[in-house]
Amino acid sequence: MTTGTLALIILGVILAQVAIAMLLILHRRKHEYQELDTPKDTSPAVSTPPSSLLKHAAETFASGSTWEGYREFSVQRREFEDNNQSICSFYLVPLDGKPLPVFNPGQFLTFKLLLEDPLTHKSKTVVRCYSLSDAPRPDYYRISVKRVPAPINQPDVPPGLSSSFFHDHIQEGSRILLKAPSGHFHLMENELLPIVLIGGGIGITPMLSILNTVLERGVNTEVWLYYGIRNGDEHIMKAHLQTLASAHDNFHLHICYSAPNENDAKGIDYQHSARINLPLLRATLKLLRYQFYVCGPKPMMESLVPALGDWGVNSNDIYYESFGPATLKKHRKTAPAISSEHPLNITFSQTGKSILWDPAADSLLEFAEANDIEVESGCRAGSCGSCQTAVKAGEVDYNQDPDADVSPGHCLLCISKPKNDLILEL
Repeated sequence: MTTGTLALIILGVILAQVAIAMLLILHRRKHEYQELDTPKDTSPAVSTPPSSLLKHAAETFASGSTWEGYREFSVQRREFEDNNQSICSFYLVPLDGKPLPVFNPGQFLTFKLLLEDPLTHKSKTVVRCYSLSDAPRPDYYRISVKRVPAPINQPDVPPGLSSSFFHDHIQEGSRILLKAPSGHFHLMENELLPIVLIGGGIGITPMLSILNTVLERGVNTEVWLYYGIRNGDEHIMKAHLQTLASAHDNFHLHICYSAPNENDAKGIDYQHSARINLPLLRATLKLLRYQFYVCGPKPMMESLVPALGDWGVNSNDIYYESFGPATLKKHRKTAPAISSEHPLNITFSQTGKSILWDPAADSLLEFAEANDIEVESGCRAGSCGSCQTAVKAGEVDYNQDPDADVSPGHCLLCISKPKNDLILEL
């Protein structure tokens, strides 16, 4: 082989390598331009739940559908969750055996209870709402009910009617009527932000639903739970919460005892000897944007929720639910003063009663009950919609924004007052 021939061979190899390189570059450029022409998903990347979990969710909830009105359930089992045996969980299964619809973690169930009035000893029907306390399951719902005793300073006042009924009369095998899950207080999944759950007392129940759901999905969202009670005797699902904290690095558990017992060990049973307050949150949370979910007794809500706003938390990142009528700044509305030129007349069309409005009444619901007008009601805070009533004539003012969806031409009696003369379909 001559030197000239060898040079030609080497040159040919080099040209072939250059050609291959150019083809690869052209292919890559073509792919990049195709990507530019294709709309991109700009949502933040998230960890994908295990395929088995997705498959299970699809299979179990595919045939579950919601329902109208009340559906009959039976109590599969019940178990106490605290040392005082004041909080009992009830596992409810549908009698028809059909799969249950998935719900938004944090929502509640509405119950229709037939019980005996301790004052009149007559049977009566009451409607009450209880938060779901577990992640969505295809075959059962769980609620956790706290027994409400008579007030310490008012021993003659009867204890909680519905909570006593659940604790004393609802046993395994009992049948009960309930509506499909509802409520506007629930986990918001439109933004993948770290989550702060704050539960005071029995307000922990919707937080358990949210917490179990997020951790079971396997998403790496950071979750903080602040749970406030007086001491270890009131601490519910203690072992469950500690197990979750040990198993999930993205879950940060903060238990607050406001009045610890002598045998409550700080650092083991609880982390903070205080009520949940803003200084505690500021000392333990990083300087990030969070979604805050708050549920608890009225005093805690009235202090903590406005404090979060004062701290600079955007109101759109604060979700809360309180026990009883809320009076929080976020929901307060300035209602125009009711004219005092003439008394307002409230007519109940079905009963034929026409009564002058009492300005001292907190709501139309309270006014109706004081005048022996029977009204179906539940949460008494504008959430469940049980007291929704048709307004045949006149207008109402709301004490706060309703959480329940209100049909046109209707009002929620529990959070409204008359703006002028009213005719209600009651």
